[in-house]
Amino acid sequence: MSYLKKQDQEIFDAIQNETKRQQEGMELIASENYASAAVMEAMGSVFTNKYSEGYPRKRYYGGQEFVDTVEELAIDRAKQLFAAEHVNVQCYSGSPANLAVYLALLQPGDKVMGLSLAHGGHLTHGHPLSFSGKLYNVVAYEVEKDTERIDMDKVREIALREKPKMLIAGFSAYSRDMDWRGFKEIADEVGAITFADIAHIAGLIAGKQLENPVPIFDVVSTTTHKTLRGPRGAMLMCKQEFAQAIDKAVFPGVQGGPHDHITAAKAVAFREALQPEFAAYAKQVIANAQALAASLAKNAFRIISGGTDNHLMLIDLTSKGLTGKEAETALETCGITVNKNMIPFDERKPLDPSGIRLGTPAITTRGMKEKEMELIAGWINRALENHTHEAALAHIRAEVKEFCLRFPIPTPKNNIENGE
Repeated sequence: MSYLKKQDQEIFDAIQNETKRQQEGMELIASENYASAAVMEAMGSVFTNKYSEGYPRKRYYGGQEFVDTVEELAIDRAKQLFAAEHVNVQCYSGSPANLAVYLALLQPGDKVMGLSLAHGGHLTHGHPLSFSGKLYNVVAYEVEKDTERIDMDKVREIALREKPKMLIAGFSAYSRDMDWRGFKEIADEVGAITFADIAHIAGLIAGKQLENPVPIFDVVSTTTHKTLRGPRGAMLMCKQEFAQAIDKAVFPGVQGGPHDHITAAKAVAFREALQPEFAAYAKQVIANAQALAASLAKNAFRIISGGTDNHLMLIDLTSKGLTGKEAETALETCGITVNKNMIPFDERKPLDPSGIRLGTPAITTRGMKEKEMELIAGWINRALENHTHEAALAHIRAEVKEFCLRFPIPTPKNNIENGE
């Protein structure tokens, strides 16, 4: 980074410091991961210089020969990964991708039904502060209080009563498997469009560890980072009958020119995910999450719904006498990064909720396995038991740093080989 260092020392220093933070700390935020060096090289390529409004072979600017090659490779690889009939890889990020789905398939005021944000859904699934809640008539379903899981009979009951035009399945903080076929049956019964948001679990689906909703649902959105381990971005997959509407909603409906350097990086990530080693990675992500949840339970932490089927878990800290905000702060002092998070039926506020959310994609990319999850659970327990004791937290920080440096953030080769 000699050019950057010479031209902008402040930004150079910030990047160096962030690199040090990532190497020496432990990333347990469920939506974060480490892209390979190959993905990062594509992001930093000359494609960032190009404008490419339109779609392959149908552009509004000249000089698109190699842009078209890159976008077509990304599309073809995504189709192969997810068995998709149609793919749009131009979406800038998850929320604009979801906005495009609404614009393509609905009219303002139409009724949609999605999982409540307070129960693990996403802002774009109907929260009143989001465009989805402002522009559309939203009906929410929730998890059950006793099981903290989605009850498909209750979902059907609400759908039959409310008759939504679109039924949304997906989440940002739900640790259990989704019954895609059950949602499809309910939607068919009421005549609703099916929309799956797999942003969190796309890598686990691509790695063939969770059921793939793409052949089942009308339209599916995902981000391309998180468990998929690519660049920050998104894409849409849909049945052929919705292809034209989806493409028009993305461009010119929501966006202008695509970010061609990010499209190139998406193509690289999709190729990585097509390798056999990626399935082993996805399997290990889930194994690590289940091992971490079990180890935390042994330390008297209450895991929402009793465990996890995917990469994440919610922890209720009420019995520990801590808030999510206090836990997040204490753990960050120790070099362990998590996010505070509301739990179902939370009586606290979103900025100071009762829980934290943990995930294993990033630490799995570094090569950590089940035995390391026991150590991590122990550090979390010690940190929260000593959350007001600076000396104890500093001691844990030193242990975490020494531990993390044994699992360096991977290079392109060992990234895809699960750090081995």
